[in-house]
Amino acid sequence: MEEEKEANLRNFLEWAASLGISDSPDPRSPSPSCLGHSLSISHFPQAGGRGFAAVRDIKKGELILRVPKAALLTADAVISKEYKLSAALDKYPLLSSTQILSIALLHEVSKGRSSWWYPYITQIPRSYDLLFNFNQLEIEALQIDDAIWTTEKAVHKCKMEWEEASPLMSELHLKPQFVTYQAWLWASATISSRTMYIPWNTAGCLCPVGDFFNYAPPGEESDDSGNSSTCGSDSFSNTLSSCEGDTNTFSTQELIEENQDRLIDAGYSETASSYCFYARINYTRGDQVLLSYGTYTNLELLEHYGFLLHENPSDKAFIPLEPEMFSLYNGQRESLYISHDGKPSFSLLMTARLWVTPRSKRKSIKHIVCSGFQISVENEEFVLKWIVEKCRLLLSGYATSIEEDELLLCSLEEIQNYNKLSENREASAAPKDEIWRILESNNVERGELCGKLNISLKTRRSIDRWKLAVQWRRNYKKILFNCISQCDKILDINFC
Repeated sequence: MEEEKEANLRNFLEWAASLGISDSPDPRSPSPSCLGHSLSISHFPQAGGRGFAAVRDIKKGELILRVPKAALLTADAVISKEYKLSAALDKYPLLSSTQILSIALLHEVSKGRSSWWYPYITQIPRSYDLLFNFNQLEIEALQIDDAIWTTEKAVHKCKMEWEEASPLMSELHLKPQFVTYQAWLWASATISSRTMYIPWNTAGCLCPVGDFFNYAPPGEESDDSGNSSTCGSDSFSNTLSSCEGDTNTFSTQELIEENQDRLIDAGYSETASSYCFYARINYTRGDQVLLSYGTYTNLELLEHYGFLLHENPSDKAFIPLEPEMFSLYNGQRESLYISHDGKPSFSLLMTARLWVTPRSKRKSIKHIVCSGFQISVENEEFVLKWIVEKCRLLLSGYATSIEEDELLLCSLEEIQNYNKLSENREASAAPKDEIWRILESNNVERGELCGKLNISLKTRRSIDRWKLAVQWRRNYKKILFNCISQCDKILDINFC
């Protein structure tokens, strides 16, 4: 199996080089492989799996990969080669561009070795862990209502799109295995997680070689002059400094959104007729070279790409708000959050401070609130205690604690690595019950805790998704826990 994978990879890189895909600064430099001048394929077990490593020192902004338009797998490119598909599409004008690209991809996969893109298709993953791949038990493992609702909506949308596309796929006489819902799940996940923006088709394109880059969130450019911080964090810091008598004025510059000036490190160039990739930071030889897809929370990463980050500067959590608070805030509700480090956003603090203020005084002090300042000691104390209480109520309502989630993750890793489940005296009933719910849902019989478990590949895939769900909910709970700690610290210092 490994030898076959290596052979497929070599054939793919030779195929890519023949199309002009190159990581060479000089595109005229001949090479049997498209890589080796700037990048090489390497494995990063703790940072995304297979990805790119720098084979030399690379400077920020340097062109490191070029993929000609002819190599891109787009719906237009497939349709131009397939008259039957082109003619059939005229009968289904309501299909979205994404559905059409999914059909085009399945059409090419069904052709096997006769597909022009076959060398590339062999490199596409065979399975994914996006939210719409989750079954009902895996969805419930997310625990948080917003995440469950988001996942169920994604599953419903994917099923609806498959049902709408099925008549066309049947008309194309695709092989039966490529018309199933499982095949559609795979194609949809491929499109969601691997396509890149192109100006002429909203579905985007599949970019051979270019999709080997792993993800890094915006704002991690360590060699920049400095990362801009969220206004929520600065405003929260002002709570502490204001209480200690700091009279510094609040700068409107602090309201600028995070990552507004981030480096765009990939895009289609009309001049070069190629997809071009640039170094987002300085890299030294051996470093993993990363690509920023944009700013995403961990739930959004799971929804669209099938992975999450243990430390995600863009992650956030939400607390229930009083109905009146929404009428006091004119912006988007998504701005009323707690950031990854536990600090309430500027909008959440502003709204809470205004809500605590008596109605008769709100108009006269609104300009102070909008400047990021606290209104009074009493107002600020009430706001912080209210936020703490909301976070505590949420944490107490979940089926498992952060500590129980950690124990569950350790057990899942043990099953993955050693096919066994050791007895953990520290573990409470909740994690143990959840583990057996996972195994029994995959037809694994309950036996001795320390016995060898018969884990199939299908079960391993389910455990992978369950593990992602537990990691996500643990990280979410940590945001709430950190918020309690942050608020308690300020209350202890300034309001005791």
